[in-house]
Amino acid sequence: MAWWLLFFAGLFEIGWAIGLKYTEGFTRPMPSVLTVLAMAASFCLLATAMKTLPVGTAYAVWTGIGAVGTVALGILLFNEPATIIRLLCILMIIAGILGLKFLA
Repeated sequence: MAWWLLFFAGLFEIGWAIGLKYTEGFTRPMPSVLTVLAMAASFCLLATAMKTLPVGTAYAVWTGIGAVGTVALGILLFNEPATIIRLLCILMIIAGILGLKFLA
């Protein structure tokens, strides 16, 4: 169950990271409210997952999910570069997440 909570915490992290772009410095009310709600959900889910998962593992997986998802959406939504080196680095982050889940 903790791993599922951590997974959803990571998804909410992606939501608030992308949401920050749409808040325009918290000057737009609706994106700002949604971003803050995603932040709160992400932190609450992470904190709950940390009740049973090691702090280092939980935090690394949470930030990894957020980083991979944010980069992917940055490429899709904001035309950020999708170079081979960048994609290989993302694959290494995914490998690290999977390693922490299944090997550590």
